[in-house]
Amino acid sequence: MRPLHESDYPVIDTDPIFSRVVRYMRPLDYTVWAATTASGPAFIYWLDKYHYSAGKSQLGRAMKIVGAFAFIGGFLTAYQMSSARFFGISENAREIRKYREEYLKLKAEGKPMHGKSSLPLSIQRISSSYSTGAFLNFDVIPIFNFINHPFHSHSKGIIPDEDDDE
Repeated sequence: MRPLHESDYPVIDTDPIFSRVVRYMRPLDYTVWAATTASGPAFIYWLDKYHYSAGKSQLGRAMKIVGAFAFIGGFLTAYQMSSARFFGISENAREIRKYREEYLKLKAEGKPMHGKSSLPLSIQRISSSYSTGAFLNFDVIPIFNFINHPFHSHSKGIIPDEDDDE
């Protein structure tokens, strides 16, 4: 299949499933997630220390709420960074190597790379159309791919055996 866009790096998968994106996260992604999570409550603590506005009983509640939002925001940022590597937006040599290893392992077991789905093909196509490139619009609404489907696109050479069929 032809990739949907031109990029500086090879496109691994235009619509990776949620679990694969999380499995392929790098230590930097987890660091960004942790730093974002910690920065929320730290900011509230700083505000309370230098711009006192509420009683001490309210500080703990505010830090918990902001911590939860920071945790979600940190996860979305880490997920977006990992997805960008699948999409070829940022350097992805490590992901290509892991993807090839996973492909060879699944091929040896006789399993399809993108899993099997019990949903009708029309529903799989709709799911694919909603989730392909959706990580680029996380600021509007986060949409993840939880559905296995055959509508994936990648650059030539990512999976050498399949490129001969095209």
